[in-house]
Amino acid sequence: MDGLLVETELGAVHGVRRGGVRSWRGIPFAASTAGAGRFRAPRAAEGWDGVRAAHEFGPVAPQLRRGQFIGAAPHLPRSEDCLSLNVLSPEGAGPTAGLPVMVFLHGGAYSVGSSGEYPRQGELFAARHGVVYVSCNYRLGALGWLDLRAYSTPEHPIEANLGLRDQLAALEWVQRNIRAFGGDPSRVTLFGESAGANSVTTLMTVPAAEGLFARAIAQSSPANAVYPAEVAQRWAAEYVRLLSRLVDDDDLDSEAPEDAARMLRTADPTVLARATTELAVRTPDENPGTISLAPVIDGELLPWRPLDAFKEGRAHRVPLVIGTNDREGSLFEGRIDILPTTKPRIRAIFANTKKKARKQIKRQYPGLPDRRPAADFAGDFTFWFPSVKLAERHARFAPTWSYRFDAAPRMARLLGLDATHGLELFALFEKFDTPVGVGLTVLGDRGMFVAVGRRMQARWAAFAASGRPELARSPLGRGEAAPGDDGWLDWPQYAEPERLTLILDRRDRVEADPRGERRVAWQRFVPHV
Repeated sequence: MDGLLVETELGAVHGVRRGGVRSWRGIPFAASTAGAGRFRAPRAAEGWDGVRAAHEFGPVAPQLRRGQFIGAAPHLPRSEDCLSLNVLSPEGAGPTAGLPVMVFLHGGAYSVGSSGEYPRQGELFAARHGVVYVSCNYRLGALGWLDLRAYSTPEHPIEANLGLRDQLAALEWVQRNIRAFGGDPSRVTLFGESAGANSVTTLMTVPAAEGLFARAIAQSSPANAVYPAEVAQRWAAEYVRLLSRLVDDDDLDSEAPEDAARMLRTADPTVLARATTELAVRTPDENPGTISLAPVIDGELLPWRPLDAFKEGRAHRVPLVIGTNDREGSLFEGRIDILPTTKPRIRAIFANTKKKARKQIKRQYPGLPDRRPAADFAGDFTFWFPSVKLAERHARFAPTWSYRFDAAPRMARLLGLDATHGLELFALFEKFDTPVGVGLTVLGDRGMFVAVGRRMQARWAAFAASGRPELARSPLGRGEAAPGDDGWLDWPQYAEPERLTLILDRRDRVEADPRGERRVAWQRFVPHV
């Protein structure tokens, strides 16, 4: 046997081999969500006879290429039947290998992206670190992240949090099948970036996710972007009004649940995506500081606000690595200007904060609302401060490590982006053969950026293997590094009052309570994070 034929619970799959890594792509982990399955929880996938060729990525979730965010390339097939996953495994890892497993959830503001957007992603984790790497597609846009239950009918029921349910189904598939690929189902690390990281921190508080992963990594999670049902349902009502104009149905009374339900069931997926973009574009000004595509506290799958669950110790007590990038907000300009960066938006999110506390926070961003301080204010509000609070709360109940990614090539600094949102993915996955990856290092600093990424990659893999992000010390001793030496540092756990945090930069370092004065100022923000 060539090691590429694997038996899963649904049938045999045959993969491909590349550079010491075996890959199986496009494996269905749940049934089609199209037709009668639209707006329903994923169902069990059907098995197949014979051997299924698992050589190509599955279709991406319906999305626009030129919407608010840049979506999947136009040549990639799109389909509501998008629930598939991919597995990468080191050469020779049979069913008894018991390797650590890393399941990655892609970002994209819950509106764009796919598990195949960078085809080689995860290969180095498998080849270099002996990890079984899994990635998956999940429903996007209104099909996955709007609460449309108000338009449910007995004949065509609608459920909430469909994207989260898809991710749960993928994790359940991993538990049942990953041994066949050489993985250990008791050592699953769930990790993701941006919207994917928000899924990670949310799933840590979903009761149904208990036991599906043993550790978690959240890279730039907007952890507070989870909303009560009454807020989500207002967005759903606005979405239905927008959609009714796009389908141009003069006979449609979008206020009637029966008519709206019919429209939602029958509208073309591309039209659904266009209406999603229109809603998302409006949200930053109509509801500053929020994101209309997000998990909802539905009282069923997600019974509570995640940050409250972390505070009360109700989150799954698994080891956690969590952090953000130095300047998260600098990326969000132009058509992706979704953060609270303008005077009206900033004024709106401060509406319930007392004047003295507002002034204390604003002093941390001199010149606000000028472009640079506004970007930093918005990035801290959306990503940094919620992640700090989550780390603080989880650390009281389970091992927690905090990081900040500061490394930025010269081009990123010249563009005023610095270590912005998503930059660490290019280092972590060594995406230097992409147009953006090439552009980032065209003016130098490639060696530095590669070295930082490899240290980060090694720490992530060590965490997946042991539950601790530990690495071998430098032969020169703790904290010292000779030219060309990586100078590995101990990474202490995060806990109050020290709040020790790993700063990933040209030379890694550990800081106590970085930006502590800013953190204290944000403590007085209302509504409380």
